[in-house]
Amino acid sequence: MFNSRINMKLSFLRIALFAMILPLTLSAQTKMKKITLGGGCFWCLDATYRLVPGVKSVVSGYAGGKTKNPSYEDVSSGSTGHAEVVQVEYDPEEVSLEKLLDFFWKIHDPTTLNAQGADHGTQYRSIILYADDEQKAEAEKSKTAAQEKFSSPIVTQVLPLTDFYAAEEYHQDYFKKNPHAGYCQYVVRAKVDKAKKVLGQH
Repeated sequence: MFNSRINMKLSFLRIALFAMILPLTLSAQTKMKKITLGGGCFWCLDATYRLVPGVKSVVSGYAGGKTKNPSYEDVSSGSTGHAEVVQVEYDPEEVSLEKLLDFFWKIHDPTTLNAQGADHGTQYRSIILYADDEQKAEAEKSKTAAQEKFSSPIVTQVLPLTDFYAAEEYHQDYFKKNPHAGYCQYVVRAKVDKAKKVLGQH
């Protein structure tokens, strides 16, 4: 009898602890948000957004098109409708979407249609893919504010996100894995250096 009472008390304690811990765990999991952005080769956005305080993860991928489960070769052909994008997961308590979007306008040229530097094609277009109405409103507001800083019209698309396909593993954190590759040396590194200046990191 004594042991059964102890076991019962321990069971109640476990239930009580679980009830206390579960909301905290769910809160930690659900407070993170994601925004999907395209601004040329995803290697550049991947490397630069990893520098932003409050950003928890960056995944390079494909979105904005019709083709299901596209490969890099599919997207590079320009026939899928997808853009090279990054999905940025961030903690809104550490960095606001407004700041992430302000950074977006500063690290690529949103006035060149389907092109960034020497990269040309619809897969390199400037695009913001929003997850909900709140993000849509924030993106449109940010785009309007950014236009005042450019003499040419901003051509960035603001569209709802339907499907996001993570790119092949070798594309993830590409700059860190391949710092001496030609494209990284001459293109990505310049973007990273610019991003550090924007963020006040020297």
